[in-house]
Amino acid sequence: MAKRIMKSLKVIIILIVVFFIFIIISYNRGINSPASSERKEIFFTIEKGEGVNQISQNLFDVGLIKSKNYFEYYVWLNNVENRLQAGSYLLNTRQSIVELVKSLVEGRAVSDEREIKIIEGWTTKNIEEYLKENSIKASEGFLESVQDKNFVSKISSEYPELDIRLLEGYLFPDTYRIYNNSTGEDIVVKMVSNLDKKLTPEMREDIKNQKKSVFEIITMASILEKEVRSYEDMQIVSGIFWDRIKNGQGLESCATLAYILGVNKPVYSLEDTQIDSPYNTYKYRGLPPGPVSNPGINAIKAAIYPKYTDYNYFLSRPDTGETVFSATYDEHIRNKNKYLK
Repeated sequence: MAKRIMKSLKVIIILIVVFFIFIIISYNRGINSPASSERKEIFFTIEKGEGVNQISQNLFDVGLIKSKNYFEYYVWLNNVENRLQAGSYLLNTRQSIVELVKSLVEGRAVSDEREIKIIEGWTTKNIEEYLKENSIKASEGFLESVQDKNFVSKISSEYPELDIRLLEGYLFPDTYRIYNNSTGEDIVVKMVSNLDKKLTPEMREDIKNQKKSVFEIITMASILEKEVRSYEDMQIVSGIFWDRIKNGQGLESCATLAYILGVNKPVYSLEDTQIDSPYNTYKYRGLPPGPVSNPGINAIKAAIYPKYTDYNYFLSRPDTGETVFSATYDEHIRNKNKYLK
């Protein structure tokens, strides 16, 4: 009889342990999972005097959380029920309960936002310099975030179709509103998310049909962005460059030299073209190892939709910025002597 009772107790204890393990796993999954796999930005307001129950109900009603209970348990277990700040917030359905509570506790309200403008063709270093010059807090950890392999891997897993291997090139140039206390990671996520929206299903399908990767397209676009100005010129140069790759020629892009040297020159010296860097497309054939700038939508489209012509060479006039094309090398040399000297 005693043995039977002991056996029954063991079974009950095991069941209780299994039950609690299940509860813990479910809870952790619940507080760390987003409300939706699709990102949707939602304005959310906490009125003065609203308690945890009302806030959780409101979050549930607008689709920012899937479970009121998990939200309330997390707030109470972390003893932050009196730290949720009143205000209007711009939240999104890709945030987990942990991330939502952090925003509400830190008081990252819309009124605490400011505007930043990222220019086409800027590198990550250019962006960092801009953030510093404008006294934006995120500048403190911006480059570290971009270069952090674990963070890059995390972003890559969230946007698998973007084929992210490096973050250079994927920080889409645009005007953004950010919180004053945004981190470098916050800004990077916002920029990559914007690129994901700009790259349409049709564009993605066309890239696949060309048997190219998004990474190759972004890399080519980053070069086009720095080489010429107009969309039409970008398309022609795109055709020239894709042909060079197809024919086993070097791209010989000055944009890649500018990226290596960190300086733009009207004309690069013979010594510059001999720099031993995998990004030197005068020395090594094919695309460089990654993007050399963060391209805008026109450069990306030009990389996907090149225009093939009889032109084989081009240069940009320093005085007007006009692109001068030529079909033969002799003609190109004449144009160089005319416009670059």
